[in-house]
Amino acid sequence: MTAAHATARRAELFDQLVELFLSEGFAHLTLDDIASRLRCSKSTLYTLAGSKEQLVRAATVHFFRGATDRVEASIAGVHGFADRLTAYLSAVGVALEPASSKYMDDLAAFAPAREVYEQNTAFAAKRVQDLIDDGAAAGEVRSVHAAFVADVAASTMARIQSREVASRTGLDDSQAYSELAQLLTNGITGR
Repeated sequence: MTAAHATARRAELFDQLVELFLSEGFAHLTLDDIASRLRCSKSTLYTLAGSKEQLVRAATVHFFRGATDRVEASIAGVHGFADRLTAYLSAVGVALEPASSKYMDDLAAFAPAREVYEQNTAFAAKRVQDLIDDGAAAGEVRSVHAAFVADVAASTMARIQSREVASRTGLDDSQAYSELAQLLTNGITGR
């Protein structure tokens, strides 16, 4: 097997692993279950990570790395503050759509994977602040304290990530990000 083939096979396994976890969660799955579902051996799984816990964390990193790339690509050609902010937060919501409630619950309950989500949420909150700052600099944002608005967005994003919004409102993470996009865009631009 060539190095390129091995790398492609690893990426394919991670994609399949992410798909499995997103649809069914991961807490209830054993390594035997995972190997069976991915039609590979446990030794193949051990080439991806040394334990189930490390495998879950690695798959979570793989998922969020791909999601971040898709989100950033979605705003590459978008101009104007309101459109960029809406596109960004909507894309975050779309990226989370495949994640079942079971996956999100398992993610919230498993510290190594939850930390990956927290890091990505912090990155997204910083990105929102950057978009608000850009909008303020361009005069597209009405008179608001950009750092405060970004902090409110970050707090809401953290509550979405911790499943608090889902338990209080019934919105899944994807829906919550869409609502946040509407709230911020309308509130900051006066649309």
